Amino acid sequence: MDSWTALELVKQGGTLLLLDVPEYTLLGIDTQMFSIGPAFKGIKMIPPGPHFLFYTSSTRDGKDFSPITAFFLHLSPCQLVIVRRWDQQQERLVKVSEDEEERYCEAVKSLEFDRQLGPYNLSQYGDWKHLSNYITNTIIERIEPIGGEISVACESGILKNTPKTAMEKALAEQLETSNLSTSLDNSQTRRCYYTSIPRLIKQKGIHAQQLSSLNIDKTQLLESLLMKDYGGSEDVLLGELQFAFIAFLMGQSLEAFLQWKALVNLLFGCIEAPFRTRTQLFTKFIKVIYYQLKYGLQKDHTDTSGPATGVSALLDDSWFSADSFLHHLCKDFFSLMQDASSVDGHLLSWTRKLKELLENNLGWEFQLNSAVDGIYFEDDEFAPVVEMLDDPSCN
Repeated sequence: MDSWTALELVKQGGTLLLLDVPEYTLLGIDTQMFSIGPAFKGIKMIPPGPHFLFYTSSTRDGKDFSPITAFFLHLSPCQLVIVRRWDQQQERLVKVSEDEEERYCEAVKSLEFDRQLGPYNLSQYGDWKHLSNYITNTIIERIEPIGGEISVACESGILKNTPKTAMEKALAEQLETSNLSTSLDNSQTRRCYYTSIPRLIKQKGIHAQQLSSLNIDKTQLLESLLMKDYGGSEDVLLGELQFAFIAFLMGQSLEAFLQWKALVNLLFGCIEAPFRTRTQLFTKFIKVIYYQLKYGLQKDHTDTSGPATGVSALLDDSWFSADSFLHHLCKDFFSLMQDASSVDGHLLSWTRKLKELLENNLGWEFQLNSAVDGIYFEDDEFAPVVEMLDDPSCN
């Protein structure tokens, strides 16, 4: 990159000025990770829009890590410089006073810190866009906890009163016995404001058969949540799905994983919505989860010697075993697609891509009712009719 182009990117992009961060700290932004050196003062050339900063301090030998602390931020033309200072006692990044921030912002704009700022790797920005294209500043402000910080250290007791899978039990035990289970007063606990997703539909005054039907097909629950909690916006729901996945994968938040799992269960649990009432939503949903799993399954993001060793890399192979909740949900959805009499072409196309990803990357086999894979045999007289509707705005 020539110097003129670099200078333009510095002027047009955002800057995170991070002062006094100790050497050996591991710090990440979006899909990128840095090991902090003595001259580090932050990151420059950051594209405007939503971003996710996460970090963990370590000992000199790199064997022990503090719990990951993370927060979302949003860079806009009105705010292209964000300043944080390391608090040695609390071992976290804190905001500076307004006067200091104004002074430091002017220094950044004058390029006084330029040589001490690491460049944002723009070659990885495409991956981040796929993971965050529905996240807006409004969604961040809607969900983020008080103070904005997300930390697994606040979540050691989160599974005590909820049903647990074998994997979740193992993770809960590890959090309770590891050095991540930092004791915090209840007043200090900070949780995200995720939408409450009921596991079971309970409704008085209806017959048992009708109640069972409502729990088998979550379409009515989806419609109710969209209207009541998401203001009728499908994109807000997808934004929360992306927020939870990022906080889970990069921030290693158990609470975020449970919310992501609840939303995935809700959407994959709909029978009527994908084909009649919410076809465009499901096309966008399958595209979102395709890019989430495609990124998450890349080994170089989970097989690290950094903070993953402290939390056992929440997104490891055990989450995607053949008996996992995700395998069962995908199998049922693929079977639903096969049995449908009419399927939107865009939805079918992205479902095929998702199925191929899971088969190729995880070796999953989906034994459908047909002797051959119904999602692929387009010449079969019993295959569903493919309808090409208007291309949804899938961002």
